[in-house]
Amino acid sequence: MHRQHEFDVVKMNKPKMATEKGVPSNSRVLMLLGQLERMNGETMVREVENARQLTLKILHLIQTQEKSGKEIMSKGSSGMEVILASLENTKDVQTTLNILYILSELVTVGRGRRVGVFVSKGGTGVLFQILITANKESHPSEELMLQLHSLLAKVGPKDRKFGVKARLSGALNVTINLMKQNLQNFKLLLPCLQVLRVYSANSVNAISLGKSGVVELMFKIIAPYSKKNTSLHKVALDALGALLKSKTNARRAVDGGHVPVLLALYLDWHRNDARHRHLLIRKGLLVCLRNITNIKLGRKVFIEADGMRILYNSSTECLPVRTLDPLVNTSSLIMRKCFPKNRLPLPTIKSAFHYQLPHVPAVGPVAQLYSQPPGVDDVVDESDDNEEAEGDTDTENDEDDKDHTANDDIETDLNKLHPIKSPGRPFEELRSYERFFLELYEDFQGHNFECPKAASTKSSSASFSSSSIRSTQPVIVPTAQALSPMNVPIEDSEREHTGPSTTPTDALTSLKLDTIHLTKDQEKKVGFIPEGHTALSSGLSSQGQAIEQELARVLECVSLEQEGTLNAEEGLKGVRQEGSPITAARHIHSPLLLGGIATLRVGGQGSNCGSDCGSEGADDEGGEGAVLEVPDTAALLPLHDPDLYVEMVKGTHSVPQYAEVAYPDYFGHIAPTFREPLLERVYGVQRSKIFQDIERLIHPNDILDKVVYDLDIPSGPVIEENGESLKFNSQFESGNLRKAVQIRKYEYDLVLNSDINSNHYHQWLYFEVSSMRVGTTYRFNIINCEKSNSQFNYGMQVLMYSVQEAISGRPQWVRTGTDICYYKNHFARSSIAAGGQKGKSYFTLTFSTSFNHKDDVCYFAYHYPYTYSTLKMHLSKLEALRTPQIYLRQDILCETLGGNSCPLLTITAMPESNSNDHICQFRNRPMIFLSARVHPGETNASWVMKGTLEFLMGMSPLAASLREAYIFKIVPMLNPDGVINGNHRCSLSGEDLNRQWQNPNPELHPTIYHTKGLLQYLAHIQRAPLVFCDYHGHSRKKNVFMYGCSVKETVWQSNINATSSDLQEDLGYRTLPKILSQIAPAFSMASCSFVVERSKESTARVVVWREIGVQRSYTMESTLCGCDQGKYKGLQIGTRELEEMGAQFCVALLRLKRLTGLHNHQHLLDLESDIIGTQSKVVSSCPTTYVMEEDEPSFLEAIDYSAESNDEDVEPENEQGVEVQENLDQLSDSDNHRDLC
Repeated sequence: MHRQHEFDVVKMNKPKMATEKGVPSNSRVLMLLGQLERMNGETMVREVENARQLTLKILHLIQTQEKSGKEIMSKGSSGMEVILASLENTKDVQTTLNILYILSELVTVGRGRRVGVFVSKGGTGVLFQILITANKESHPSEELMLQLHSLLAKVGPKDRKFGVKARLSGALNVTINLMKQNLQNFKLLLPCLQVLRVYSANSVNAISLGKSGVVELMFKIIAPYSKKNTSLHKVALDALGALLKSKTNARRAVDGGHVPVLLALYLDWHRNDARHRHLLIRKGLLVCLRNITNIKLGRKVFIEADGMRILYNSSTECLPVRTLDPLVNTSSLIMRKCFPKNRLPLPTIKSAFHYQLPHVPAVGPVAQLYSQPPGVDDVVDESDDNEEAEGDTDTENDEDDKDHTANDDIETDLNKLHPIKSPGRPFEELRSYERFFLELYEDFQGHNFECPKAASTKSSSASFSSSSIRSTQPVIVPTAQALSPMNVPIEDSEREHTGPSTTPTDALTSLKLDTIHLTKDQEKKVGFIPEGHTALSSGLSSQGQAIEQELARVLECVSLEQEGTLNAEEGLKGVRQEGSPITAARHIHSPLLLGGIATLRVGGQGSNCGSDCGSEGADDEGGEGAVLEVPDTAALLPLHDPDLYVEMVKGTHSVPQYAEVAYPDYFGHIAPTFREPLLERVYGVQRSKIFQDIERLIHPNDILDKVVYDLDIPSGPVIEENGESLKFNSQFESGNLRKAVQIRKYEYDLVLNSDINSNHYHQWLYFEVSSMRVGTTYRFNIINCEKSNSQFNYGMQVLMYSVQEAISGRPQWVRTGTDICYYKNHFARSSIAAGGQKGKSYFTLTFSTSFNHKDDVCYFAYHYPYTYSTLKMHLSKLEALRTPQIYLRQDILCETLGGNSCPLLTITAMPESNSNDHICQFRNRPMIFLSARVHPGETNASWVMKGTLEFLMGMSPLAASLREAYIFKIVPMLNPDGVINGNHRCSLSGEDLNRQWQNPNPELHPTIYHTKGLLQYLAHIQRAPLVFCDYHGHSRKKNVFMYGCSVKETVWQSNINATSSDLQEDLGYRTLPKILSQIAPAFSMASCSFVVERSKESTARVVVWREIGVQRSYTMESTLCGCDQGKYKGLQIGTRELEEMGAQFCVALLRLKRLTGLHNHQHLLDLESDIIGTQSKVVSSCPTTYVMEEDEPSFLEAIDYSAESNDEDVEPENEQGVEVQENLDQLSDSDNHRDLC
């Protein structure tokens, strides 16, 4: 009869107790739950014993049979509701305990999902209700309190509203009072602390608990040091750490004198935990210190309590043990935070150079700069809460939280996403640009198509020849070896005496540019010139011919690694083998003052003085008529000529009126034939550098603090000739180094100069070093970097150029530096320079290097330098490559603020004849508009442009076809003034020119104003370019990639409502990048993006797309670092690869021509389907694709990329952290925000 009753109960409750398929309907535990459910509130109170028995049986089943718990928690089961209802209804303590035991067993197994079910059914609220009820008893059951808190500790972390529920129900006070009454009852105290730890995660609760005296209570529990009850100490420290995240509680701890207590405890645990079994306790103590030092008062008391020395010494002892890294990292973070903030060692953070603008903008950073009273531009304005959320991470790797959130910068205004073809300026005004488009109107009627130089169509106003660029300003080229005047015959009438002979260490040798002579020997054989480099008269070097032959041979597989380049080193070896007048003892003066000293061209053309010339003169005292040994790079670099470079320098106008020329720019650069892999990061390198920085505070007597170079002191600091200090120099075109301070014997802090008319933008560096000791390792720290992230942490190295190596036949920039890392330092960044944000810090780029030659002069640069004078020299040499079949015209687009010319090139093919058909075909070729170097620090853009120009002027069939297909309009350098003056980002106006395209000012932004005018003119005459591409460099991402503009893809990423008509778009904008991804080994389609963002609305790419109506409007970004895919994976990028990319771009344009033919539209349909597939993948894989993900795996050692990223380099920077990962083979889109576009 009893069994039948049980069966009936199960039948009656079957609908409610329904379970998943496979769970038996006659399950024992489900029958018991059915009986429990039948006991309503009153029954539960009356039948206490029955309720106890039932709950005990259920508990036994769950403990002994795993399947019982699964049945209760299975989907569709109402078991949890029955258990919670019973818990609410029972008044019996034992029954309550039984149910709590049941719940504890259930949530302990399969914890994540089961706890979630418990919380969703309202279990947390029931537990708090039981807790409050039990507390009302005069003598609450200790076991009941223990079980309640144990269960609350398990479910609390999974309940987002746990803290709020606890506060509203009054549970906070119950737990606090229970703890105060049971400080010695460790069994009950432990679960109470576990719950308190969860309570404290809520900031409001933390403040409330602090007011109730819980902070002081925690210190009673954790002190004094004892190895008893270590679990209790661990949980108490976790709870205290959470409480101290509140600034109010942190102040309470400081006021209570607890900082010395924490330090003493940490020392005790450090000394007594020899076997490292209690790392969590030691880490908990450090977390408490870390949170206390988030406030200014905490940092002050920490330093007063000798915290820096305590943590420094203990961390040093922990360094050998890898498992103690968490302690070392947290200690390092605390010490760096507490390191007193210093101002940069500068009189002002404004540029050391002043240029008065013709008029100051009414608003903006430049207006603010001019309105500031003197002496207030750099202030240490530390915020009280220590600027960043360092309390949220235990490592030095403070990721930028902003970059981990959805990108809210995407343009959502559909009106701004549709191109608006409006000239913007009246056509009568635009007609003035007609003179730059003579090719559209020339009829060539008087042209002799058989004349060899009939293609000389250079504008009379565009001469870059030496005759047109004379300057009265004396220019100085770097000093080189001073040879005896008897070694090289120089006509007396042309020699200008510079004074008595001096030893190499006495004085700089002065040379005047107007009288310099480069002596080239006509007698020596040229047998050691690499084959194919015999003459320029053929129109192109053999290296260039080899390049073009390769391109012509295989369109789909373009490569510029040719024998001509590979033979370069062999040819230079030949220079030495033929008896070059070079000896091991070379004394190179710096700077080289070009005043009356002839230069000896070593190699190539030989020397008048014979093979033994200079072998003894190298040791002679030089001065009057000394000879500069110049490696004959002309045979290897057809576009480089030192004499011509000097002439070009004379016509270059700089704000500081530079009178020196850097050796690398004078000698030239030949790309190394060896590979330069990405530098493998040494474990612990950042930490060791940071500890060396901290030692400055710990051991101040070891610091020299000696200024050895300073642009702010006109006469400059006097450096003794004792070899104890390096000599620095940056006073040459594109140079940037403001100050050098010797910190230790072989360590220097270096400060970069900000852009002119600005107080920030520190990244580009280019400076000279001399007086070094051979074999000694020097450490250089660039201490005022601004970006919170750098590829220097991911394998990138700086570049070095050795003059001794150049004279020995290896004139080349090479990647150098070991122990490279990039981290936040203790120099405060003024809020004036940080957009009003307080408490920001600068970052340090540190690297170590040694020198191989005595009496060397070496140069360091951020990337391969490419000066304005180099551009003028290259353009002049390119003109010599012109053949009758090439139409080349050089115009002066405008003059810059600094008085420099902005060149404009037109390149196409001459018409076959002056017949109407040929002239018509000539005039109607589509336009390709290219520009580069709007950001001076992105020198790689100029090297890519060089590759493009050389290809366009080449003689290969591909180059000829390209010229016949298009008319190229090219502005190779949009920001000459910025380049000349060593700026990183801005022009002389102090503004980023790539943010001025919407409304450029003709006075302040002439190059942008007139370049846009050219495009507006073309739009007005219905000749808008087929392609517009602006070449840039990217400092935070690898590979080469493009940014374009697409309505459709922007709408997809912004989730805004749009009709099908809004999304009508030709997909041809993807064709060119896709072609490049197929033929260019450095190009990555996966890094491309076609999303339009608000912060980019004034960039060239977006304005040309919207206002000019150019669908294929791009920014092409080239990495400053290297590649992580394709043929060059794992290698740093060099000039050969960059020039190759410029040539690949040309080849891609040819393929684009073929694909955009009338009968080739199928590829566009393929693209459509690809993109549709892409979109579905994006939506399904991630709700928002705009999530900042570093394009590198994380290192074992945390890298400090702190959350200070309000970088100025918004185009790619804002596009750099944002990756649109679409898991496609060739059509994946990713956009990494915030680097330079």
